[in-house]
Amino acid sequence: MFASDMHLGDHDPATAALFLDRLEAAWPRASHVFLLGDLFEAWVGDDQPDEVAAQALAAFARIAASGRRLFVMRGNRDFLLDAGPGSRFAERCGATMLADPCLATLFGEPVVLAHGDALCTDDVDYQRIRAEVRTDGWQAAFLARPLPERLAIALSLRAESERVKASRYPSDVNRDAVEALLRAAGAAAIVHGHTHRPARHAWRTGGPDGRPAVRWVLPDWDAADGRGGFLWARESGFEPEGWTTAG
Repeated sequence: MFASDMHLGDHDPATAALFLDRLEAAWPRASHVFLLGDLFEAWVGDDQPDEVAAQALAAFARIAASGRRLFVMRGNRDFLLDAGPGSRFAERCGATMLADPCLATLFGEPVVLAHGDALCTDDVDYQRIRAEVRTDGWQAAFLARPLPERLAIALSLRAESERVKASRYPSDVNRDAVEALLRAAGAAAIVHGHTHRPARHAWRTGGPDGRPAVRWVLPDWDAADGRGGFLWARESGFEPEGWTTAG
């Protein structure tokens, strides 16, 4: 079972309740649960004070304690999950952290998993900032700041993100970047989030050896607009739950 872009936080208790309620109803039917980034609206370290964050970690821990495999990938909002020396996020909730991107074998087929922001290569400014904040030096310097400073920075970044989103964010993935990733991984399918454009895209890759490919884009969660949903991988194929697809 796959989900992403919940953007959990005390700023939006309705969306947190929607996601956590639906997660609680769905995970007992899953063998593996994949959360592909932006679980949280912001993550400033293990001392994150949000009540919603505490509820989410408790829910994730219940999944892992049940014997299900829980996998978490960092997103652009929560790239500091389990970052820095002494971080205990994965330990606290029983999760296995995933690299972005990574390759999974689902019912014998290779599938690329990604958050999706690294594939938005047309947004050059964003990619520059993304590379900077993922360096060990930047993260160590940020995590060394007092909690009030980290929270203030996260708040300002969220305000800037909302401003930019009104005009052009989130940008869509670049087709060439997707195809290059699939070729390098030897896969014909990818599952990602980030763009808030839930859909199933099927096409033939470019070049003389054009092959069928499929890209599943996970929905974001927003109680006010009734958005959200899971994607299931079954032996018969992928199946969305609770959302509609285009393409």
